[in-house]
Amino acid sequence: MTIEAVYHRPKLNWAYAYDGKTVHLRIRTKRGDVKKVLALAGDKYAWERTSEYIEMTILTSDALFDYWEVAIQPPFRRLRYGFKLQSGKEQLWLTEQGFHSKEPIDSSGMFEYPFLNPADILTPPAWVKDAVFYQIFPERFANGDPSIDPENVEPWGGKPTPTNFFGGDLLGVIQHLDHLTQLGITAIYFTPLFEATTNHKYDTRDYLKVDPQFGTNETLKQLVDECHKRGIRVLLDAVFNHCGKTFPPFVDVMEKGAASPYADWFHVREWPLRVEDGIPTYETFAFEPIMPKLNTENAEVKAYLLEVAEFWIKDIGIDGWRLDVANEVDHRFWRMFHDKVKNVNPEAYILGEIWHDSMMWLQGDQFDAVMNYPFTTAVLDFVTTGKLDGEGFAHAVGSQLASYPQQANEAAFNLLGSHDTPRLLTQCGEDKRRMKLAALLQFAFPGTPCIYYGDEVGMSGGGDPDCRRCMEWDASLQDRDLFEFYRKLIALRKSSEALRTGALRFLHAKPGDARLVLERVNENEHLLIFVNASRRSAQLSVKLGSERSWRDALGGSGLAAPVGGKLQVKLPPFGYAVLRAE
Repeated sequence: MTIEAVYHRPKLNWAYAYDGKTVHLRIRTKRGDVKKVLALAGDKYAWERTSEYIEMTILTSDALFDYWEVAIQPPFRRLRYGFKLQSGKEQLWLTEQGFHSKEPIDSSGMFEYPFLNPADILTPPAWVKDAVFYQIFPERFANGDPSIDPENVEPWGGKPTPTNFFGGDLLGVIQHLDHLTQLGITAIYFTPLFEATTNHKYDTRDYLKVDPQFGTNETLKQLVDECHKRGIRVLLDAVFNHCGKTFPPFVDVMEKGAASPYADWFHVREWPLRVEDGIPTYETFAFEPIMPKLNTENAEVKAYLLEVAEFWIKDIGIDGWRLDVANEVDHRFWRMFHDKVKNVNPEAYILGEIWHDSMMWLQGDQFDAVMNYPFTTAVLDFVTTGKLDGEGFAHAVGSQLASYPQQANEAAFNLLGSHDTPRLLTQCGEDKRRMKLAALLQFAFPGTPCIYYGDEVGMSGGGDPDCRRCMEWDASLQDRDLFEFYRKLIALRKSSEALRTGALRFLHAKPGDARLVLERVNENEHLLIFVNASRRSAQLSVKLGSERSWRDALGGSGLAAPVGGKLQVKLPPFGYAVLRAE
């Protein structure tokens, strides 16, 4: 065995509480190197009476490693444990003190999960793993009240620029909720709604006021109420890393300099505030002078932002927050934010915008989940660019699944496009077959899928600002076939517990091969997802342990039956099939 590849640590994603009764243990070994792993576990105060060997299974694999997992319910909420690794006749035990060639004589020196404390458990709201999100960029979704349009509003459907306006507002969203209901959407994520100067509203002027061009606080309350009547949750964007240049405290600092009572609300490197060679003398988002960074270590700033977090949940009834540039705000503030939000509504969803490894934010005291951009990249590299073959895709998502606790994966925000990226159809080279494959993988993967407004009717668009085009409401210009495809995908997701929380396994994922077969399974349901991401027709054969019949899970009536223990499926170029065991 290659012991240098073996890794475990007694916290984070390697040993964590899944719920109030269950601890998940994981260990990493070199891929294909270890044939069997058992956890030796028991209570440290009753070791002889409670200790036992429990066989582990491979949760997932990537290019280098296998990741083994076991779920254990400690009888007394404490766990002391080690691992037994076997490969042929070779066997080793691993404890916190290292590797041993013989079984430990007692539990001293083993790893520990000291106590299963409820307060330490990452517990995303149960509704999130069942949700299907829809992202709305409010300025471009629908113009429902022309009387509140900005003075320089342009006709609906024009070419978007970084600075123009088309008059989208909250009443427009209310008027088109039937569209979302018909699609099957159960949650909406809005980019910022608060008063600001830009069309994107990430430069906040007043955190307690809906921007007048969108409506009023009362309009938002009406929208939230209408959504709730339809079973739709509402997530708002919290821009707490930075504010806008018209935010009154920053205006005061610009006028009074270091003498301003708000001077410590911001990170100032040098007075007076100015921009030299494109670099502000104060910290900002990127180097945008109109977006000064807030000092979230300042007591007054913390009090103000926590009031904001509470107000929109308590008074307006929103169901959670998406946190902009979340990785640049200090952890201590996010812990306070978490406690404030959860005290008002324990079922509120706290979603962080982080594009990289996020384990430090997912330990139960900060975020419920993060935006799953590594998954986005893996899907696009497999379906659109061909950078990944089937094996590469399986390795990429396998590594991702191993990086987080199971409940974090179940609540992850899985997106394929947003206001920050080119639209999915454009990234697919306008090929709707590729787009459907990408969406199928999105809905087949653990986590909550999110559709960017207009993708469901075939909207195109390059990078910002082109991805922020006005929503197409002319039915004759919408792709209704694509809409129907998304509607069926959403219906399948809602009807399938295995797709939402079941185990994921790759039955076919090979190098140099653009075909995949995924299995999603739990004790009640078994689904197979076949994908052909190549330009040629392809046949896939899967060996099964039973002769059960399989039915098209996306609405077809045909049955497929294994022959000689093998299920064969023929797919057209960029084709797919989803089969459910009878």
